[in-house]
Amino acid sequence: MIAAIRLLVFAVVLASLSIDARPAGAQQPSAPAPPQPYEPRVGQPGKDVVWVPTPPSVVELMLDMAKVTKDDFVMDIGSGDGRNIIAAAKRGARGVGVEYNPDMVALSTKLATEAGVGDRATFVQGDMYEADISKANVMAIFLLTTNMEKLLPSFKSLAPGSRIVSNTFGFNEWDPDARDSVKDGSCSSWCEALLWIVPAHAAGTWAIDSGMLTLTQMHQVLYGTLATTTGDTPISNARMRGYDITFTAGERTYTGRLDGATMQGSVSGPAGTQTWKATRITR
Repeated sequence: MIAAIRLLVFAVVLASLSIDARPAGAQQPSAPAPPQPYEPRVGQPGKDVVWVPTPPSVVELMLDMAKVTKDDFVMDIGSGDGRNIIAAAKRGARGVGVEYNPDMVALSTKLATEAGVGDRATFVQGDMYEADISKANVMAIFLLTTNMEKLLPSFKSLAPGSRIVSNTFGFNEWDPDARDSVKDGSCSSWCEALLWIVPAHAAGTWAIDSGMLTLTQMHQVLYGTLATTTGDTPISNARMRGYDITFTAGERTYTGRLDGATMQGSVSGPAGTQTWKATRITR
C-alpha cells in the first residue's frame, strides 16, 4: 500500500515537472485578449448605403430647421451610430432610429445611455424600406437620392405639416422648402441641410366667394385659375406649406389654411384686406 502511494506521488510530481519544464527565460502563454469595443468605419457597407456620419454641426442645423422640440417624434432610417436621434432627444424629443446593422444598433443604444437620453432615444434593427414611419412628425436622415426616391411614397404619406430634414441629398423632382449650410468653418464636407414640409392635398375644384378656384398640385407647388364673373385669372406664387396655402390672383394675395373640405383666410389687395372662404367641390 505504501509503495502504491509513493508511486502515485511520484507520478504527480513527474507530471508537474513535465508541464513546467521550459527553457530558462521562456514566457508564460498569454491569456486571450478581451474583445475590443465595436467601432464603425466610415464607408462600411450597410443596407443599400455606406455609412458616412453627418457632421455634428449639420445635425444641429437640420434639427434647427425642423424646429424640433419636446413635442416632436423624430425618426431616422439608416440611423448609423444614432447621432440624429440622440441630438433630437437632447432637445427633449422622443425618437426612434432604424438601422440594418445590429452592431450599430447596439452602439447607438450605448451612446444614447451614455448621453443620458436612453429613455427617449430608441434604436431597432430593421430595413429602412420596410420601416413604419407613420408616427413620425419629423424625419432626420442622411441618405442618397436613389434611396430617398424609393422612400418618397412613405415620406409623402406622412401627416401634412410633418418635416423632413436631410443632409445634402434631396429628391429628383420635389424641391426643398428651405436649404441652408454650416458657415462657421466647423464643417468641411456634407455641410448642407435641406427641409421639406409635407403638403396637404389641395388639388381640385373649390367654390370660392362668387367664383371657382381650380387647382392642380405638384408636391407643394400649386397651379390653377380663379374664375369669376369678370373672367379667368391665372394664379401665381401658389404653394402649400403643410396645411397653409398662399397664392396670388391678379392684384390680390390670398393666405389661408386648409381644413378638410374647406379653406379660409384673408385676402389683401388694392381695396384692403378681407376674409375669404372656399369649399371643395371635387378632388
